[in-house]
Amino acid sequence: MKHPSVAATLLLVLLGVAVVSTATDGAGVYIVIVQPPAGGADTLAYHTGILAAALGSEERAKVALLYSYRTVASGFAAVLTPPELAALQKNPAVIQVRPDQMYHVVDNLN
Repeated sequence: MKHPSVAATLLLVLLGVAVVSTATDGAGVYIVIVQPPAGGADTLAYHTGILAAALGSEERAKVALLYSYRTVASGFAAVLTPPELAALQKNPAVIQVRPDQMYHVVDNLN
């Protein structure tokens, strides 16, 4: 590419639009715990299917899905708007939905 600064600027603008879009539509990141899939089932496909049912398409589910949890719990992290969250919570496979939170270790060693 002859103009790397143009490409970098375009990338920054697109990222900025994505951040503004998320902030204005009330979307947030949620951790969703679901019933485990049947033995031998593809966990990622199972999680994507649950999300697709709430969002209306597999493509939208793939965009929203941030991470699929498989080892300790069955679930996923996804970016959801309030209406998408409400639709997802109606799915009988969904056990619990919590907003993603960052925790900080407090050191009191003065």
